Amino acid sequence: MDILHDISISDRDFHRLVDFIQKNYGIDLSKKKTLITSRLSHSLRQRGYTEMAPFLEHLFSTKDPDDLELILNKLTTNYTYFLRETDHFTYFQNKILPELAEKHKRDKVLSIWSAGCSSGEEPYTLSIYLKEFFGSQASQWDTRILATDISQQAMAKAKTAIYQPPADMPNEWLRRYFVHSKSNAMEYAVAPVIRNNVIFRTFNLMDPIQFRMEFDVIFCRNVMIYFDQPTRDALVRRFWEAMRPGPTSYFFISHSESLGQTPLFRLVAPSIYQKK
Repeated sequence: MDILHDISISDRDFHRLVDFIQKNYGIDLSKKKTLITSRLSHSLRQRGYTEMAPFLEHLFSTKDPDDLELILNKLTTNYTYFLRETDHFTYFQNKILPELAEKHKRDKVLSIWSAGCSSGEEPYTLSIYLKEFFGSQASQWDTRILATDISQQAMAKAKTAIYQPPADMPNEWLRRYFVHSKSNAMEYAVAPVIRNNVIFRTFNLMDPIQFRMEFDVIFCRNVMIYFDQPTRDALVRRFWEAMRPGPTSYFFISHSESLGQTPLFRLVAPSIYQKK
């Protein structure tokens, strides 16, 4: 049986692809040459390509959405799960939500953004915590979460809202906020009360942030690991500018990331920052 080798990429084409992705999406692939060929080869062969150059010429000249989606899905990892980094949600529930409930007791509107939401588990987890916190008063509050990602594939999964919840998810949550999938006994669908509290939008974090409201809280976890330092710094500043003024605005990144020394935020808990 013949073993198909990865389609190779010339140094020139590699640098062109790196520059194209960096410029348009902020993703740094400068040290990912092997990953590029290994992850793209099978899909390119399925599309009839035997060399990388013709595919890249088509990509650069047409910016075909299907080609762009292929590149983004293959070269980034849409991996997430419910209750990821649980201490973040505990802090959100115990410290941030009481502050915001007091601050917004008149307008009863919270503005929360899950940036780089992948397949939706993060914003749905946040929505459950909001429902738990406000309880019988939840219907009096507008706590709809904006959830964005660059990947159409991830957005489709998130909107479908069917998952295999983790074993450590509270049984009471499963009962209240999920319903058994009709097609698979192991899967659950997110209940409408939670699903309808999340607004999904496809969004490129390299684009200007021009949403209608300023945000009280932004979650951007395991996203900036793909960016180089100048891109991260510029994005963090845009996040800062998109947040409400004052110390009740918070920014979450993952435990594998750090903002370093920044004049924009103050570290208040591991990977949790307060706007200065």
